[in-house]
Amino acid sequence: MSKANDAGAAARRKADEILTKKQDIERADARDKQRQAEDAKTAKLKALRLAKEAADKAAREAAPAKRGGGATRPR
Repeated sequence: MSKANDAGAAARRKADEILTKKQDIERADARDKQRQAEDAKTAKLKALRLAKEAADKAAREAAPAKRGGGATRPR
């Protein structure tokens, strides 16, 4: 009977190893997907920030330069 127990224990260990490897792979895949999503979000936010900075710069260049401290025109 001990051979049957040993075979059963060995089969259980092998199944546990396979399951553990499968779980590790699933965790790694989930981590990779999350990292890709975060990278995409970061890239989108960076593009939006750069576009806003470019629009702000264009608006500053298009607006007449205002200088402080000078005399004001009488109305």
